[in-house]
Amino acid sequence: MKNDYLLLTPGPLSTSETVRKAMLQDWCTWDADYNQLVQKVRERLVTLSTRETDSYTSVLMQGSGSFTVESVLGTVMPKTGGKLLVCTNGAYGDRIVKMCEVLGIETVVVEEEEHMAIDPSTVEAHLGNDPTISHVVVVHCETTTGILNPAQEICAAAKRYGKTTIVDAMSSFGGIPMDVHDWGIDFLISSANKCIQGVPGFGFCIAKKKELEKCKDNARSLSLDMYSQYETMENNSGKWRYTSPTHVVRAFYQALLELEEEGGVQARHRRYIQNQQLLVQGMEKLGFSAHIKEEQQSPIITSFLFPDDPTFTFQEFYQTLKKKGFVIYPGKISEINTFRIGNIGEVYPKDMERLLDVIQETCSNWEHTFV
Repeated sequence: MKNDYLLLTPGPLSTSETVRKAMLQDWCTWDADYNQLVQKVRERLVTLSTRETDSYTSVLMQGSGSFTVESVLGTVMPKTGGKLLVCTNGAYGDRIVKMCEVLGIETVVVEEEEHMAIDPSTVEAHLGNDPTISHVVVVHCETTTGILNPAQEICAAAKRYGKTTIVDAMSSFGGIPMDVHDWGIDFLISSANKCIQGVPGFGFCIAKKKELEKCKDNARSLSLDMYSQYETMENNSGKWRYTSPTHVVRAFYQALLELEEEGGVQARHRRYIQNQQLLVQGMEKLGFSAHIKEEQQSPIITSFLFPDDPTFTFQEFYQTLKKKGFVIYPGKISEINTFRIGNIGEVYPKDMERLLDVIQETCSNWEHTFV
């Protein structure tokens, strides 16, 4: 079955035909062939994340990316004596705050406006003023807007004070070069259906082994106990505790192979940058303005302001583009009207050019031209 449209979203995203075909075989969760595949995935994730592979491991967790974020928070944070500094400048940082409220985790919140990146010096000031803070978490690419937060600098500040670091790299890992050891990241969280270009069904955490070993019996949930998942996978050659998304794992392994074939993270990063720059330049010529400053903009997803015309409606714009082969995203910003266009997935510059042609045609056919 051929897709009727291209997903220009931050995930789920458009995948290759070979990734989709990888799901056509059924797998048994107890079978050695499948569990060996799981182990290969875990090893490849660590290799992607750092040169210091002996110091890190990876844990796979069923569910969406948010399930994995919650499993990490609920497992890494001690039940008593811990305090988490949460950096937030968008919906996903806010979601972490909400998770902590539900889990009973004490927090200190460093909040910035949605169009502004988190300032590492503000984080450092809080760490200097409050020695009871034990952990720091930041969303690397906040897809509320597409802004890129300075996760490396924030982790460096946290390490100067001896804190444990958590980075939500949901929308950036695999698409932006990073090394968890060099960046000082103890726990990095991402998902199958983002820059590695797999399909939805599980997330993963790349964890520093010596920090993960401290987390036994911390978990506030049975099914989201990341340490127990890690222990089971380690002791049972890749076996998950509970039923795993077998088809999704197989598709993800194929996606990892295709990332290597493309030239690795550096090559994929270059393609995403080219997609994003081509998109912004073309949209500006059509009268649309990007919301985030260029120096803070990620190559993952771009927010555009609604045009200054009362006849523009996002739903009409969205449906018109969908009929012509492109699905974009509504805005998620609380105070400003925006829409978002993703630059990741099995998407290439030629696709951006086709999209821009369609948008130009859509604008020219609008009842009241707004460009």
